[in-house]
Amino acid sequence: MVAEALAALAPRSGGCYADGTIGGGGHAHAILKASSPEGWLYGCDRDKAAVEAAIEHLAEFKGRFEIRQENFSELADWIGPNRCDGVLLDLGVSSAQLDQADRGFSFQQDGPLDMRMDRRQPLTAARLVNETDADQLGRLFWQLGGEREARRIARAIERERKLRAFETTGQLAGLIERLIPRKGHRLHPATRVFQALRLRVNEEMDLLPQALVDIWTILKPGKRLAVITFHSLEDRTVKEFGRALARDYRFEGDVDVPELRQPKAPELKWVNRKAIQPSADEIRENPRARSAHLRVMEKI
Repeated sequence: MVAEALAALAPRSGGCYADGTIGGGGHAHAILKASSPEGWLYGCDRDKAAVEAAIEHLAEFKGRFEIRQENFSELADWIGPNRCDGVLLDLGVSSAQLDQADRGFSFQQDGPLDMRMDRRQPLTAARLVNETDADQLGRLFWQLGGEREARRIARAIERERKLRAFETTGQLAGLIERLIPRKGHRLHPATRVFQALRLRVNEEMDLLPQALVDIWTILKPGKRLAVITFHSLEDRTVKEFGRALARDYRFEGDVDVPELRQPKAPELKWVNRKAIQPSADEIRENPRARSAHLRVMEKI
């Protein structure tokens, strides 16, 4: 969704932008090109390989960007308040990560059951699968993957790992497919389990809520945050963040009681009422984009 992200952020020469999930540098390249000759970009990614690829991809813009290996949740500590004319987050796993069997994100190719975006961290998907008790695994598959057969899969994993430890993506996907035959369905039966494991290994849903709050501080008033999500948990978190800042009142606790509301000035306005979805042409060219949702918020 490069064209849509550019339209949302409207980069200009002299502007300062941040890409908190730089990947291979595709969005960053488009932002730097559109903001030539004097636009500046801060970029980061948890994946060392992505950082290296982005630096190489952006070589023509040398002197106009700074890229670090870190999480987007650290952008505010790095950049400081009211510095940016636009911020982009493209959440989830990248195509490059999915296509590399040795990263262990996908069951399309057999590889080590890893799933770490930052390979410096100790927790892997294999450790989760082999060391977490069945009840906890079941909750994980349901809460982060929405897997209806979560308990059944978790119990089967517990039985299987007594015979041999889970080491590869093919081993885990094969167990799930034997347990829940595909029967012509488009979605592979292991999809939701792999999503849940990836989210837990990388603490994606733990980091996102506070990261949005912190990233909001680096935006200048009148400027925009664009967030691309690929599943409902991420999208719901982004919507809840936007709704809270768009309200003209606040309330204490978890329950919004109208009689106890306290007035406040809204801090955000939605640029689009509904999420922007990829075009049919983009989906044809890149089927992985079919679940993408772009939400754009402007700081008041």
